[in-house]
Parts: sequence; C-alpha cells; structure tokens
Amino acid sequence: MSVRFHLPNFVDRFNGSMNMTLISMIKRMPRMFYDGVEIASVFDCFPMIWNGGRIMAGYMDMQTVDKLVPQYLGRFNSLGVPCRLTLTNPLLTREHLNDPVCNRVLDIADNGMNEAIVFSPLLEEHIRKRHPNMKIISSTCKQIRDLPTLESELEKDYSLVVLDYNYNNDFDTLAKIPHKDKCEILVNAVCTPNCQRRGEHYCYIGKYQLEHCDPAELAKIQAGTAKIEEWQCPHMKNNAFIRRNSPLHVSPQAIYTKYVPMGYNNFKLEGRGNIFPDLAEQYVYYMAKPEYRDIVRYNLLCAAAAAAGSGRMG
Repeated sequence: MSVRFHLPNFVDRFNGSMNMTLISMIKRMPRMFYDGVEIASVFDCFPMIWNGGRIMAGYMDMQTVDKLVPQYLGRFNSLGVPCRLTLTNPLLTREHLNDPVCNRVLDIADNGMNEAIVFSPLLEEHIRKRHPNMKIISSTCKQIRDLPTLESELEKDYSLVVLDYNYNNDFDTLAKIPHKDKCEILVNAVCTPNCQRRGEHYCYIGKYQLEHCDPAELAKIQAGTAKIEEWQCPHMKNNAFIRRNSPLHVSPQAIYTKYVPMGYNNFKLEGRGNIFPDLAEQYVYYMAKPEYRDIVRYNLLCAAAAAAGSGRMG
C-alpha cells in the first residue's frame, strides 16, 4: 500500500527546509509514520506571470533564474522528489506564452523529474509542444463538478487530475469515478464548500501576477514598501484545527480506512505561504503516528527555525 502525499512549498525558505526534513525522516525512521506514507512531490512556483493559486510577489531576471532555479529544484530532486510548478494563472493570453523568464524556468525544470500543474489550455498546449516529455497535472482550479466532464478529463494525457474539493467525502460519487489511481484528493481545503467566489479569487491572483512581476515591484519589496492587497475572505485565516471542522475535511482515518481501500492513493496538502507551525501541525496530523507526533513536530519546527537563524547575537 502506497499513500502518496503532495506537499506545498519548495521556494519558501522555512517551509522548504521543513519539507526536506520530513522527507528525510520518513526515509530514515518510517516507524514514526503511518504505513505506506511517502512524499511524492512538492509544489510551488517562482515569482513569474504563469504562476497561479497563491500570490508569488517579486521578479527574477534571467541571471537570477539561471542561478536560483536549479538550486531550489535541485535540493528536492537530489532526494528523489519531483517539484511541481503551479502554472495555473487563468488569465494568460498567447502573448504571455512568450515570456522569457517563464520559458527559461521550464527549460531548467524539464529534467525528466519535475512536473507542471496547468489550468489554461493555451499554456498546456505550449508546454506540451516545447516539453513533450514533461508530466502534466490537471489543476483543481478547473472546478470540474460533473461526473461526465471529470471522466473525460481522466481519459486525457495527464499524469494526475486534482479533483474539485467538493467531491470530498461524497463517497457515492467517489465510488463511481474511474481511474482512481490518476486522481488526487485535496484533503485540507481552507475554502468553504461550494464557494461562489472561487473562480474570481483565482482571477484576482492571476491579475496580480501579470501586473506585479516586474523589476519595479522587486525594488519595492527590497525597500520594504511593497503592498500586497490580499484577497478578502475570512476562511483564508482558518488554521489547522479550524479546518478539521469543515465538511470538506478528509481525516487521516478516512484516508487509510476509506479512500485508500477504494483505490485513491494521491493526497494533496495545500498550504503555500502558510506559517510553518501551522503547516507542521498538518504534517504530523496526516502522516505521523500519534505516539510520534511530538518528536516529528519538534524536528520540523527546529528545521524551520534553523532556516531563520537562531536569533542569538555574537
């Protein structure tokens, strides 16, 4: 039995360090974790216009791309873990496909291991032409809610299809979905069920990326004068414990006693940009055995704190 988790953050310094520690602990001390747990990928993106899902403020010139992108991807690839680029901006036009920074990032990432999560048919076509061997994942941003459309999506050439979170715990429908091995379940959704603003939120993020991924924005960030107008939604602040009260919540018990026996074995944990204590809590909840959660949590928090520095002077 394989229980494959897909984790957020390979660019974030603190959460990235925590992810690397978790990957190492699962390999070295599997007794501390539920049977079959493995980290199948980490997903994130650089500050570039193709990014979607969460705002990535900033800018990279070509020199920065060539220096930093191999470093960020390489530290996970060296552990045998693919990095997934969240290329889900819904507002892209053909003009945006020519962006030199985005294309260079894809050129570097295309090493036979890394993957791309897509929303836009235009961008998907572009990636398939330029990088025919790169694995493509169909994003949950598509909000596919009807079974015939989902069945059609699963027949396409995607390595995985991330299901709309509104399918969570709808076991009658989940039982009918074909190709369960190609499905990925988002287990810790922060959103409310049937959110009417979800598509608007994705467009808000996409618009920000298109308008702010430039040198002027980077200068503001470096000067401490940048202002990111966050999407206003009370659910965005729901922490690891509040999420467990949501009807969308998939518990670890449900994963191992219901979803895996049904044939589902890919599970996504969202949390790009989350504070690292909150993400650590979600990691131990889903993957660590109860008797080992304290020691796993301690090691994860130490890794994130070490990335920040000890705070001591002299």
